[in-house]
Amino acid sequence: MLAKRIIPCLDIKNGRTVKGVNFVDLRDAGDPVELAALYSAEGADELVFLDISATEERRKTLVNMVRHVAEKINIPFTVGGGISSVEDVEILLNNGADKVSINSSAVKNPQLINDLAQKFGSQCVVVAIDAKQINGQWIVHLVGGKVPTELNLFDWAVEVAARGAGEILFTSMDNDGTKNGFANEALAKLSELVNIPIIASGGAGNIQHFVDSFKIGKADAALAASVFHFKEIEIKALKRELKNNSIEVRI
Repeated sequence: MLAKRIIPCLDIKNGRTVKGVNFVDLRDAGDPVELAALYSAEGADELVFLDISATEERRKTLVNMVRHVAEKINIPFTVGGGISSVEDVEILLNNGADKVSINSSAVKNPQLINDLAQKFGSQCVVVAIDAKQINGQWIVHLVGGKVPTELNLFDWAVEVAARGAGEILFTSMDNDGTKNGFANEALAKLSELVNIPIIASGGAGNIQHFVDSFKIGKADAALAASVFHFKEIEIKALKRELKNNSIEVRI
């Protein structure tokens, strides 16, 4: 059985780690390079680094910061934000990223998923999907959750998997920052529909929420931000508790 992964997420704005609720009301959470080094030392399985305003501000991810983070850690590292071409990905991988996360650019140009998978391998391509429920339907949103599309979460997930994505990072905008738990029903449905790993994101508030994301949501990995940044959950303690719940993790 593959070990489940715990992934701290660093949302970056203006060179600082930030965290909000439902994608708004951002507050400072520290220096991304220092946090990355800390999480690597504490036993995180991977890191995700999202330059959350890159798409909105139409600029590229901060390459220098990617390089500095890569120098400090020894775990896989995914970078997202403002990535829209094969060239963008090449630059990030050359500066220390292990994988890239694409979101808005994948919706606008789905062929990009195929191109990246073909050039760098599926294992390198994470498609992030931000979705919220509107009239009972999970609707995909772009540009940091600001722009609704007509895409249904589940239809889009099936398409990105078919196009060669290696993983899906699903963030429930309804749950994001609320600390009320992950969107386990949607996660479980995603896991049934596609045969690539699903990373749960949005809603972690306590250790039980992580247990539920794996047992009920059938997620392959669980991602969180504020509970780690503000020291509400310690990664080693979280992994011990997951182990106690018969969930396979790397200690």
